[in-house]
Amino acid sequence: MRNVTKENITDVFMGYFGKDTDPRLLEIMQSLANHLHAFAVETKLTHAEWQKGIAFLEWAGDISDKERHEFVLLSDVLGLSSLVDMVNSVPDGTSSSVLGPFHITGAPPLSIGGDMKRDYEGEILLVEGFVKDPDGEPIAGAELDIWQTAPNGLYSSQDPAQETYSFHGIQTTDADGRYAFTTVKPVSYTVPTDGPAGEILNATGRHPWRPSHLHFIVKAEGHRPLVTEVFPDDDPYLDEDTVFGVRDDLVMTYVEQPAGSFPAGFDLSGKVDGPYLRVDFDLVLTRLPAARRNP
Repeated sequence: MRNVTKENITDVFMGYFGKDTDPRLLEIMQSLANHLHAFAVETKLTHAEWQKGIAFLEWAGDISDKERHEFVLLSDVLGLSSLVDMVNSVPDGTSSSVLGPFHITGAPPLSIGGDMKRDYEGEILLVEGFVKDPDGEPIAGAELDIWQTAPNGLYSSQDPAQETYSFHGIQTTDADGRYAFTTVKPVSYTVPTDGPAGEILNATGRHPWRPSHLHFIVKAEGHRPLVTEVFPDDDPYLDEDTVFGVRDDLVMTYVEQPAGSFPAGFDLSGKVDGPYLRVDFDLVLTRLPAARRNP
């Protein structure tokens, strides 16, 4: 079209799409163009601001690599990651929460009752629970990808002093759907502020702190995969998580245990020599529609 104006550019843009465009792509692009063009008009976006935005995105690309995903972190601090989680959560399962920019694949197996603490200092925490379906039935053979920061508040992919899979493990539930492992009590930490995400936080007077948490990706055949994280109820940043990841059903309690008081089926002597913390947290997976299940 020759006579493109600020009033008709959105319609002209959509008119350039071919008739065979995927319907879902068409829907997304229509909405994106409507909101993006309206944003530019509403804010009277200047050339200098547009150029700053382009440079900002280029910076995010430059700082990203296989171990740091700055665009994910940007999505997190803008609330988009959590919004997508909430839009796609289902009411009869454990809530989704942010994946974060520091997940790595290929973690080693972690036996039930296994240890992720190794030689690190810090309070010992026993984490256990069951993976269940919405009816409360245990799910045997569910796979849990578990990870957290070290006591210094850094993930292994951020910290050259840590081994690649420090504080990472893959665990498979037993016949009762049970999982369990020992680790160090997680700590609150700050998201990286040396890149574009940090620039947004600094420019808007926001702090970079996240409440301490454990990450889980849980998968089981015939069920929707779950990406989530769980938080202790006494963390000072529980109500001001900089990436908006906290949900009511993801808050749990660490309970102090006296020395030698191990739960049934676990002999932790040698690994736990004194008082320790314990948390019981069940994870609920919802079922996939029949048409999406593996044959």
